[in-house]
Amino acid sequence: MKITKLSLEKLPIPLPDPTGKTIQKRYYDETLKGFGVRITSGGTKAFFIEKLVQRKLRRITIGKYPELTVEMARKEGLKLLGQIATGIDPLVEKRAARAQLVSIKAVYEDYLQARKSLKPKTKYDYERALKNTFPNWERKPLLSITKDKISSLHARIGAEHGEAYANLVMRILRALFNFAAGKYEDSQGRSLITDNPVKRLSQARAWYRIERRQTYIKSHELKKWYQGIQVLKNETLRDYLLLILFTGLRRQEAAQLRWNQVDLKAKTLTVTDTKNSKAHTLPLPDYLHKLLKARKQQATSIFVFSGPGEKGYIIEPRKQIAQVTKVSGIAFTVHDLRRTFITIAESLDIPAYALKRLLNHKMQNDVTAGYIMTDVERLRKPMQKITDFILKSMGIKKSADIVKAQKTG
Repeated sequence: MKITKLSLEKLPIPLPDPTGKTIQKRYYDETLKGFGVRITSGGTKAFFIEKLVQRKLRRITIGKYPELTVEMARKEGLKLLGQIATGIDPLVEKRAARAQLVSIKAVYEDYLQARKSLKPKTKYDYERALKNTFPNWERKPLLSITKDKISSLHARIGAEHGEAYANLVMRILRALFNFAAGKYEDSQGRSLITDNPVKRLSQARAWYRIERRQTYIKSHELKKWYQGIQVLKNETLRDYLLLILFTGLRRQEAAQLRWNQVDLKAKTLTVTDTKNSKAHTLPLPDYLHKLLKARKQQATSIFVFSGPGEKGYIIEPRKQIAQVTKVSGIAFTVHDLRRTFITIAESLDIPAYALKRLLNHKMQNDVTAGYIMTDVERLRKPMQKITDFILKSMGIKKSADIVKAQKTG
C-alpha cells in the first residue's frame, strides 16, 4: 500500500491479546522501500524505516502520528535510508550523539550498576561530593570537563572545602572517566574518552600532599584515659570505646555489631560487613568476654551497642568524647583507638601475619601469606597479649607481683 493520510486513517487497530500483551502490526509503503507504519492494539501509530545494515536488520522509529505528518515522516525516512546507503548506521550515530551529552549523573548511575559491591557509605560520600561540586550534575555533560577545568576546579575546591576533600572529588572523577572510557563509543566504535583529564593533576604534580593522621593514645596516657571514660553515664558508649581499643575494629564495624555475630560460648565475634568485604573473626579475651556477657544479659536490641536514632545503633557522640577529653586531658578520636591497638600490637612484636589477620588487612599479594592458615585459636594468644598490656597500662591489672625477699640466716 502507499502510505498516505487517508490510507493511514483507514487502517484497522489490531485486537488486544487475551493475556493483555500489546499486539502490533506493520504496514510497508510501496513507493519508498523500507518505509512503514506500525499500529499497536493500544491505538498508537508510529512511522519507521527498516533496512539491512552490515547483514543486521535495523528498524528505526521515526516518530508518532499525528505528531508527524505522513509527508514529514516520509522525508525523514528518506534521509535515514540515504545515510544507510552511504554506510552510516543511524542507530550508532544516535547513540554516539547521546553519549557525547551524557551527564555526570548518568555516568555515575551506570558506574553504580557496574560496581555493585560499593558500600552504602561509599556511595553516599561519592554522591554528596559530586552534588556539592556540580549543582547541575543531572544535566552537565561529563565530556565538558576538560584538563584546564580540572586544574582550576581542584584549586577552587581545595581553597573552599579543604585539600583532602579536593583530592577526594578528583579521585571520584578519575574513576568515572576511566569507566566512561570503556562504556561510551563514537559511531566508529572508538572510545569517546581518549585521555582522562584528571591525569593533568599527576602530570603537573598538583595533587595535594595530605599527611596521614598518626595520632594515638600513648601507653602512659591510657590510665588517665580509662579514668576519664568512667565519668560517662552512658555505659553503651563506654563499652563501645573499650571494644574498639581492645580489638582495633573500625568504628562502623563496632557500632553495627549484632548479637548474632557474637558467640559467647566460643568466645569469638565476627564482623561481616568489612572494608575489604571479607568476614573478620576475632577471639574474645577474658576481659571483653566478661564485658559482652554482662551487656547480653541486659540486651533489648539486635545491636550490641544500641542507639536511640533511626538506624538503631550507636552514632559517634562527639560531645561525650569531648567530655572525656576534658576530664582526662587526653584528646582522641574513635579512630585513634584503632591506631592505639595497632601501635601496641607492633610494639609487642606480634608476628606480621598474625597482626594483619587481627586487623583484617588484605594479603592476596603476599605469596607467603597464602600458605599460612591462621585460624581464630592461633590468634587468641597474641590477642590476649595485647589485652594484658592495655589492662596493665590502664592500671586494671598489676604489671607484676611483688614478692618480699626472705632473709637468709
